[in-house]
Amino acid sequence: MGILSPEQLQFFNSQGYLVIESFACSDEIESMMKRMEQLVDDFDPSSTASIFSTKNQQQSTDNYFFDSAERISFFFEEKAFGNDGKLKQPKQLSLNKVGHALHEIEPAFKKFSSSEKVSSLMRSLGYKRPAVMQSMYIFKQPGIGGEVVPHQDNSFLYTEPQTCTGLWLALEDANILNGCLWTIPGSHKNGLVRRFLRDEDGVKFDRPSPSYDQKDFVPIEVKAGSLVVIHGDLIHQSFENQSPKSRHAYSLHVVDMVGCKWAPENWIRRKVEPEPLFVS
Repeated sequence: MGILSPEQLQFFNSQGYLVIESFACSDEIESMMKRMEQLVDDFDPSSTASIFSTKNQQQSTDNYFFDSAERISFFFEEKAFGNDGKLKQPKQLSLNKVGHALHEIEPAFKKFSSSEKVSSLMRSLGYKRPAVMQSMYIFKQPGIGGEVVPHQDNSFLYTEPQTCTGLWLALEDANILNGCLWTIPGSHKNGLVRRFLRDEDGVKFDRPSPSYDQKDFVPIEVKAGSLVVIHGDLIHQSFENQSPKSRHAYSLHVVDMVGCKWAPENWIRRKVEPEPLFVS
């Protein structure tokens, strides 16, 4: 499991993404979802009101956001709060995501993230010393799950040479109605269009986003348990969830630690180097 066939590798190299159905079994999905339910139940929303804006990420410059690189932190949807500053609905239906070190700290997530099938997949893609740099549990809440604007993962997790690959696991069925991924097939061949940089003033993009023709995007509708492998330069997005059903997903971003350098201007500045999945 996880070892890619020549046909799968060819599709990934030409299109910039690959869907692997039934990558996670129902037990793995259930253990991650149950653990997240407990984490959210235990979370005190008055301890932070950190909002993750999927449209304006330059707002996310507080220390809570930066420290989340090596912690488990909770981020709310933009539409979660009323004018009075209070949550409009229960916290369970108000969170955008939890990140960014679930894969290191939480056993259920660590077990999946460091599983042999994930390692086999990274070996198939030619990685020599892959490390997970961030993990996120994304809720895509019914009715308020925010739009994620077109972007490339290499913008945020830049190495020289570029080595970021995204692994996006559907924990629930993802379709057009509840905000599935959309991508421009083959767009990874056009290179990186901009970078997300951190300096003493916070974070910002080094240039504006290009405009994209929505006709070029195709939806990636998948069943729970399917893994979408995403090239770091692939343009992808998701729309708001306007349906009554959530679209939970677990997302990992992996870089190689051999023969490439982690950019010091990236938003993630770890105090401890991540453990590689394997060394070959």
